[in-house]
Amino acid sequence: MATGGGGAGVAMAAWPTLSAAALTALLLLALPRVLQAQTFSLPFRQPESCSHNQYFDISALSCVPCGANQRQDAGGTSCVCLPGFQMISNNGGSVVICKKCPENMKGVTEDGWNCISCPGGLTAEGKCSCPTGHILVERDVNGTLLSQATCKLCDGNENSFTIANALGNRCVRCEPTFVNTSRSCACSEPNILTGGLCFSSTGNFPPRVISAARYGELGMSLTSEWFSKYLQSSAAACWVYANLTSCQALGNMCVMNMNSYDLATFDACRLFQFIFENTAGLRTVHSVSFWRQNLPWLFYGDQLGLAPQVLSTTPLPTNFSFKGQNQNTKLKFVAASYDIRGHFLKWQTLEGGILQLCPDTETRLNAAYSFGTTYQQNCEIPVSKILTDFPTPVFYDVFLEYTDENQHQYIWAVPVLNLNLQHNKLFVNQDSSSAKWLLTRRIFLVDAVSGRENDLRGQPRVIRIATQISLSSIHLVPNTKNGNIYPPLITIAYSDIDINDPNLQSMKVSFSVNYEMNQGEAHVQTDIALGVLGGLAVLLSLLKTAGWKRRIGSPMIDLQTVMKFLVYYAGDLANVFFIITAGMGLYWLIFFKAQKSVSVLLPTPAQEERFITYVGCAFALKALQFLQKLISQVTIDIFFIDWERPKGKVLKAVEGEGGVRSATVPVSIWRTYFVANEWNEIQTVRKINPLFQVLTVIFFLEVVGFKNLALMDPSSSLSRSPSSYIAPYSRILRYAVSSALWLVIGIIQIMFFAVFYERFIEDKIRQFVDLCCMSNISVFLLSHRCFGYYVHGRSVHGHADTNMEEMNMNLKREAENLCSQRGLVPNTDGQTFQIAVSSQMRQHYDRIHETLTRKNGPARLLSSSASTFEQSIKAYHTMNKFLGSFIDHVHKEMDYFIKDKLLLERILGMEFMEPMDKSIFYNDEGYSFSSVLYYGNEATLLIFDLLFFCVVDLACQNFILAAFLTYLQQEIFRFIRNTVGQRNLASKTLVDQRFLI
Repeated sequence: MATGGGGAGVAMAAWPTLSAAALTALLLLALPRVLQAQTFSLPFRQPESCSHNQYFDISALSCVPCGANQRQDAGGTSCVCLPGFQMISNNGGSVVICKKCPENMKGVTEDGWNCISCPGGLTAEGKCSCPTGHILVERDVNGTLLSQATCKLCDGNENSFTIANALGNRCVRCEPTFVNTSRSCACSEPNILTGGLCFSSTGNFPPRVISAARYGELGMSLTSEWFSKYLQSSAAACWVYANLTSCQALGNMCVMNMNSYDLATFDACRLFQFIFENTAGLRTVHSVSFWRQNLPWLFYGDQLGLAPQVLSTTPLPTNFSFKGQNQNTKLKFVAASYDIRGHFLKWQTLEGGILQLCPDTETRLNAAYSFGTTYQQNCEIPVSKILTDFPTPVFYDVFLEYTDENQHQYIWAVPVLNLNLQHNKLFVNQDSSSAKWLLTRRIFLVDAVSGRENDLRGQPRVIRIATQISLSSIHLVPNTKNGNIYPPLITIAYSDIDINDPNLQSMKVSFSVNYEMNQGEAHVQTDIALGVLGGLAVLLSLLKTAGWKRRIGSPMIDLQTVMKFLVYYAGDLANVFFIITAGMGLYWLIFFKAQKSVSVLLPTPAQEERFITYVGCAFALKALQFLQKLISQVTIDIFFIDWERPKGKVLKAVEGEGGVRSATVPVSIWRTYFVANEWNEIQTVRKINPLFQVLTVIFFLEVVGFKNLALMDPSSSLSRSPSSYIAPYSRILRYAVSSALWLVIGIIQIMFFAVFYERFIEDKIRQFVDLCCMSNISVFLLSHRCFGYYVHGRSVHGHADTNMEEMNMNLKREAENLCSQRGLVPNTDGQTFQIAVSSQMRQHYDRIHETLTRKNGPARLLSSSASTFEQSIKAYHTMNKFLGSFIDHVHKEMDYFIKDKLLLERILGMEFMEPMDKSIFYNDEGYSFSSVLYYGNEATLLIFDLLFFCVVDLACQNFILAAFLTYLQQEIFRFIRNTVGQRNLASKTLVDQRFLI
């Protein structure tokens, strides 16, 4: 030892001494070369690919040869000795040593460690075999190995009643049904042997049993191996011996057949019904007439009209509340679970995704049972995963746990609506009338057993999956103030899958929870509001039509009058629908989100259809009103009266005569062009900024989180955790939140515009009036045949076409009150008027205007003949002179007078007096000529934009897309309004359109 140690020390000393850092550096330098020389690729092997003399090495993940005299074991991951060889040692894998047995002891013991002489033949594994009814004995009572094995016959006599067990190594007592039926361990004829049980043939049990599993969705049935083995035995044990497990197993087989039965076939459910009907003398369980002693509760009965009574007669004796001390927001579902053989497994809560096939986090799965939260879960699952996760079905009887006023715990049975149930070959549960439904109790998720035809260990031919599970019809009790509900209903639909390749097949599954309340009273209230407001809209439209008839100077009721009434009524009815929908939306938003004890629940998507129809009507009618206003604005008659007069005369050359002559100084047209251009600019001025409106609404919805108020859950929080469940959106709440934000932001903008912006920054309407006065231009505007507006812009200084010095002097004199006031009436400031002109004046205006617009505007005039152009110029000057003289009271036969409107006239928006002989100028301090501009129709535009935004959002459920399309339509209509308005302005005033910017 010492020498060995010294040698090692000498060898070590031969190496130069290196520090740890140096060694580390050397290793790091060598590592890349080592890695380059290696490969990380290896053959892919599976345990079943190994041959019979190989085993799968779980460490090397490859097939490794077994040792001498060995073969692969049943698991494939180790080796065992060949028949006729005993084990000497076994350390797993191939570390097995085998030794051949001697000629006089060719058998091997059951554990494989010893050789033994057999009394008879050998099995394929080299073990001793015994005749039927015998057991193999290899050891003494104290464990001593016998030199020769013996076969012992089990005593089947009355004192023992024993028989060999399935392994053939122990005598056990016979199954009780054998003893009871034949007083022996044999079930000889005429007794019936089925499912390992023995029954007497003299009983009144139905002899003919159908072992078919029906798959209505595939339109097929097959002979189920499970039913063939256990249906008759389970039914017989349940009927004859009242065996609880057998009764549960029979009930399970009925549920596997979708609780379907008809009177002509003795299948699982018919057998269950037979036993139920013939045990009427037994007592019921918990006083439930459908729950017979010893039997599972599968049905609620088949009487017509029973389902509505079960679902909506007796409320649950518990209350639900969202807030407060007695907060109760959990639906505590529990289930009694059973295996396929009828054994009770346990009570378990449904939380944790017991009924939810789709995988998810526990938080999101448990959100399904938060009261008031609409829950939806969808996914697609491979069939191979379903077969792996659910080799045998588990059956659930679902109850709702609650606590009464005395804090005692109770459970309430939850009914099931199986959509696949067939009663006498009819799918009664798919009927729209609940009176025809047949409610059941027990459910399962996956059945991969009944679809096995010949071998219960093989792959099933058909499997049945619960693809749609819905906790539906959680109804709020009408007029409740304490959060009372009727019993919930589990609606379940199964899909049958014909198995071809499980790895390639998949199935879509869903789980949902829906809440509902009776909307009858809400519909009545809505209809009343719609009727009352609709009636008021009719009256208002009649008043508007009467005012319009007076303004066009036509007393006759004709088709045009009817059409105008319908247009007015469309606009007013749109406002009615908008008020109703906004009110409904805010009602649900406020009362649902803010309530403590639950008294209201959100409408279901089906119940929202009426609301969506109202929103669609509001948008369509408002769009019609908007288009009507747009058309009326671009077809007005307008003329700019130039009050400027020539300043003296000038010498002018006469074309073609070679001489000169004196002529008046021409009046500049640029002032008219300038005013016309300003008028064109204010045509689409609004009291709000459309871009700011859209961006602000999106900011509050998407960034601040107001959109979370539209989720179908009771939470009023603006932020949600990414890990929490996000409920689907309610269309009513989306409409309520977006319309409320749109209105609030729009009203704030309008108030800011009126209170601050127009006072301290810029008021384009008043600036236009000032510009007219500074330019010595008046605006004569007719929006109807005999009604319009007049902006008096006549300069108090006589001239506006002057130099800078004189202009400044005029402004200074006006500021110091050294000149008269700007008003049409002396010593007044009134410059804007509503005008009702007489028919005579309008006829005279039309005669001149016809000549002015004969060629449809300046663009045609530029290419027309000189004589036509001169004629139009002459008509322009004639119109200018006529309107100027009309304002100056020159035409006594077409005179006018000025008055104030009555308060009622202002409220109704109409005039009581008709301009018979004289026209009427109404003082207008509100600048109501803006009604022919966007500026005066802000309410219509705001509501139209709001409805457009909401309709797009309701259609696509996307606020950002709705905002983009809303802004896009605003710009499109603004462009159309400007373009068509420019053409109309150029046509009516002889202003060249090229000068309008």
